[in-house]
Amino acid sequence: MSVETVVPFVMVLIAALLPLSLLPVMIWAERKVSAFIQDRTGPNRAEILGIRLGGVIHAIADVVKLMSKEEMTPARVNRFYFVLGPFLALFVPLVSFAIIPLADSLNLGGTVIPLRAVTLNVGILFVLAVTSFHVYAVVFGAWASNNSFTLLGGLRSAAQMISYELGLGLSVVGTVMVAQSLDLGRIVEHQGGTLLGFLPAWNLFLQPLGFLIFLVCIFAETNRNPFDLTEGESEIVGYHLEYSSMKFAMFFMGEYIAIIGASAVTATLFFGGYQVPYLDTDFLRAHSTGVLRVMLVSMGAICFVLALLYRRYHRRLTALYHDRRRNEARMLGGMMLLMGLAAVVALLFVSPLPEAGGQVVVAAVQMTTLLVKILVVSFFFIWIRWTLPRFRYDQLMGLGWKVLIPLALLNIFLTGALLVFSGRT
Repeated sequence: MSVETVVPFVMVLIAALLPLSLLPVMIWAERKVSAFIQDRTGPNRAEILGIRLGGVIHAIADVVKLMSKEEMTPARVNRFYFVLGPFLALFVPLVSFAIIPLADSLNLGGTVIPLRAVTLNVGILFVLAVTSFHVYAVVFGAWASNNSFTLLGGLRSAAQMISYELGLGLSVVGTVMVAQSLDLGRIVEHQGGTLLGFLPAWNLFLQPLGFLIFLVCIFAETNRNPFDLTEGESEIVGYHLEYSSMKFAMFFMGEYIAIIGASAVTATLFFGGYQVPYLDTDFLRAHSTGVLRVMLVSMGAICFVLALLYRRYHRRLTALYHDRRRNEARMLGGMMLLMGLAAVVALLFVSPLPEAGGQVVVAAVQMTTLLVKILVVSFFFIWIRWTLPRFRYDQLMGLGWKVLIPLALLNIFLTGALLVFSGRT
């Protein structure tokens, strides 16, 4: 098989597996960050052979618990739509991730290979169109449950999502006008370079008002606090009341994958995507051997620091526990030490890279950069959830229709005026 055939297949796998692999990390971060904000310990009990990974094993315990629960299906439900609802809740966010450019395109022997699962010149429209299908997951699940309360909750949620879709779509128009393209790859490329000689040329600085509107709208679209009125304990019954076991888990997983997808779109539109600040693709490829050395040095330094931290953590566990939990930090510290030594050994054998190898190294660096940006935005989702109080429903709808949509229209007008006066039209 040729490289041109293998790379697209690999990119499809990465686009599908990356959000799923980040899912347990998001659940762990949700619990740990909320525990930190509320001055609690957080998950620290579930273990596998004495390894807890600081609470990550709790995510695996959640899966086992949900899979082992009895599957309850109420009488007189519409079974087709009852199953279709949670399927769409999980499937739609995964599809939206396929359009995200993970790194700059490879150029192998004159053949350009884009590093994304799907290449469309209307990329942002595809994202908006696909994510709009998420409202069907809510409506199908609420209506098919044959429950008046879930139907009311589903209608409230559908009204919220449709209302904020308008502001969401309008908020990205200014970004499209600045980049003069709907292609997410072109939008990322436009954010290379600097502004005023020291700021990265991110749309965050070019479109600050559009960014704020977009950020508020994606909070509402993902039903996250302070916009979680469809699931709030003090509000009407949610649309997934009648679901149990893995069907409920699919709604639960879909929410976190939607957060990951929304973070990826935010990083792509406003934080430069895969662009490394101040270092464009041509510079990185011209110095690919040095980039590889920096990667190995950074990896070794991080592993050695973690090994020292785990050594300190081991002393604490030894003082607190007298069972196999006390050995967890020692095991993890040993793993970090071995990984650091492996990075040092690999650094000794680094030699000048061929052109193809240099492009692969640069692609790995850019993918890592995008991943870091996604995790930072995802952390912001969690932070806001445990910081701000919940809106009333009239406040929520008023904010969307009376504030965000007019501001989005104003942003479009100001962006157009600036482009006309600067002569870029």
